Amino acid sequence: MKRLLIWLLWLAAPLPAALPAFGHEMSMAEMQLRETRRGEFLWQWGAGEKRPIAQDLTPIWPQACAAEATVLRCGEAGLAGTLSVKGVGERYSAAVVRVFWLDGQTRVYTLTKAQPTVQLYGAADDPRGMGEIASAYTLLGVEHILGGIDHLLFVIGLLFLVGFRRRLVWTITAFTAAHSLTLACSALGWLTLRAAPVEASIALSIVLVAGEALQRRDTLASRWPALVAFLFGLVHGLGFAGALQEIGLPEHHLLVALLTFNLGVEIGQLLTVAACWCLWRLAGHWQAAQRLRTVLLYMIGSIAAYWSWLRIAAIVT
Repeated sequence: MKRLLIWLLWLAAPLPAALPAFGHEMSMAEMQLRETRRGEFLWQWGAGEKRPIAQDLTPIWPQACAAEATVLRCGEAGLAGTLSVKGVGERYSAAVVRVFWLDGQTRVYTLTKAQPTVQLYGAADDPRGMGEIASAYTLLGVEHILGGIDHLLFVIGLLFLVGFRRRLVWTITAFTAAHSLTLACSALGWLTLRAAPVEASIALSIVLVAGEALQRRDTLASRWPALVAFLFGLVHGLGFAGALQEIGLPEHHLLVALLTFNLGVEIGQLLTVAACWCLWRLAGHWQAAQRLRTVLLYMIGSIAAYWSWLRIAAIVT
């Protein structure tokens, strides 16, 4: 057990340099389909960060449709049938398909590795059931929190600060309530903030929690961890909302998509807590566990401090 933990620490040593791009962003690809006349569309991928998206993703059009360069022809039946994207879930976590119909309406469809196909019906009417949307957005929420290293480090920092005691329930509940509140307000357009200050604040919140967990004396954070979790949870909720804005919300069943995305975030958060509890139980019989705790907290704080400098620099430059 001791050798395994030392090996893991050795592997994690280069993390501060390797993780600046992996804050809590999801890699999203976007495709636009614009109907120019009945059954005919202009389509294109959005710009990729490093290389064209078409190198990694290939649309599989409904059977009646034929693609020629940037023109998609589907005939009188229109864009009806099953649309899928080959390669989703590998380089890109999800593919967002925005369809601009001739009558001015817009529909947004989200494809993931777990749900790589979507049923289209040839018109702006979107009869997708709540079950299909709920499933897609729950999975996206889980993927987001488990792939969001900064959010996970904050949760782990709270665990070090509070420990696996009764007040952990109130601390996690406060964090959940706060980020659910700002996620909903931002997703519905009631609250808007620039992404850069939000990202910097999230990184600084990790530094603060890690620093407080290292303190041997009684501090405000150790006395009132639920208050700290709530205040910083408000900021983390804005980060979740930024990812949800990239994914897009369906016009129909908007509330269902919002609620189930948040549910997915909570599921991922609880999975993280459960995994940490298992590791805590395993390490409980190791005498050097307290020293390992200190090392891990310094690592978390160092990574977050590095992110903070990068994100603050992005604001001022």
